[in-house]
Amino acid sequence: MKIGAMVESFSLGFEGGLAAAKELGCDGVQIYVPGEWSADEIRERKMKVDDAGLEVSGVCADFGGHGFMVADENPARIERSKRAMDEALGLGTSVITTHIGVVPHAKDNPRYAVMADACRQLAEHGHSVGATFAIETGPEPGPLLRQFIDDVGVGVGLGVNFDPANLAMVICDDVVASVDALGPFIVHTHAKDGINTNPDLNPEVTYGAIPCPEGVEQWGGFKEVPLGQGSVPWSEYIAALRKVGFDGYLCIERECGDDPRADIALAVDFLKAQLNA
Repeated sequence: MKIGAMVESFSLGFEGGLAAAKELGCDGVQIYVPGEWSADEIRERKMKVDDAGLEVSGVCADFGGHGFMVADENPARIERSKRAMDEALGLGTSVITTHIGVVPHAKDNPRYAVMADACRQLAEHGHSVGATFAIETGPEPGPLLRQFIDDVGVGVGLGVNFDPANLAMVICDDVVASVDALGPFIVHTHAKDGINTNPDLNPEVTYGAIPCPEGVEQWGGFKEVPLGQGSVPWSEYIAALRKVGFDGYLCIERECGDDPRADIALAVDFLKAQLNA
């Protein structure tokens, strides 16, 4: 497996993030794309990545809001995501990752079909251009997401960006069991850690599927922490990834902290030790 980091996690700008990733010994980087860059802007960024001696592990095309949970919003989001796939390919990667919203447990929930239709369109487009639309884990257990992917019914063009911290700190999921369930579809991972501080946390509120009740802190109930200091069972997790044949990127994502570069440096060393154990 290779070690990468999200350029934006360094909070040093694009070129500063590339330089820091190289200095820390990363093999590659993940880049946020807006789905609206020109061909010249894509080429410029690709050149800077190449000059830094790195590769692009994948792109993040998360446009916030409700993901793909609202039917009326989906046509525009789908088109923007298709453009993001073009940006990914121009940057030298076939992987586009994003949150899609919260998959309902009940298949008869109207939102289930709305989300499945959007993912089906994006998977089919991804297959046609040679890209993979990778759903990021978080709001639902791995087996539920696997069932959803099977129901989408597109064997290629659809994958998973596995974020163990989202599962551990938001829904207290069994990370290893989720790797087992999603194994054939995992094309990219986020290396992140965290702890849950409220077992009753409602992921539908956290991920914006339903309004936040009055008096409830929407982003409360979990805390991101440096790698190795949270609830992710790293040795078991790495072993599970190897068992299902994953040999791609462990891409460090750090969304908080006063000194993200220092945290990412520790994360690189931590992952190297885990991989060499």
